[in-house]
Amino acid sequence: MPKITYIEHGGKEHVVEVTAGLTVMEGARDNGIPGIEADCGGACACSTCHVYVDPAWMDLLPAKEPMEEDMLDFAYAPDPLRSRLTCQIKVTDALDGLVVQMPEKQI
Repeated sequence: MPKITYIEHGGKEHVVEVTAGLTVMEGARDNGIPGIEADCGGACACSTCHVYVDPAWMDLLPAKEPMEEDMLDFAYAPDPLRSRLTCQIKVTDALDGLVVQMPEKQI
């Protein structure tokens, strides 16, 4: 089962196993990771599951769809290169070791 590292804004790390086929957001929700609110439940209708993806992983993720790009405009302090919505990243075995960091807050 792939392991994902979620890093809170303050630096606390949470390494959890996430079932392939779920999203990175669902992995956070199911494991009680603080910092990912996911108000819309994964419908890509808000920006409350925003994270910064570790640069080493950026090229391994699928490209952002236009709707995700639009929602990231509403995120707190988005980074044009590293910001992603975790509801749009499906966990696969290839993402074993993925590292994401939460912003200071979600809006």
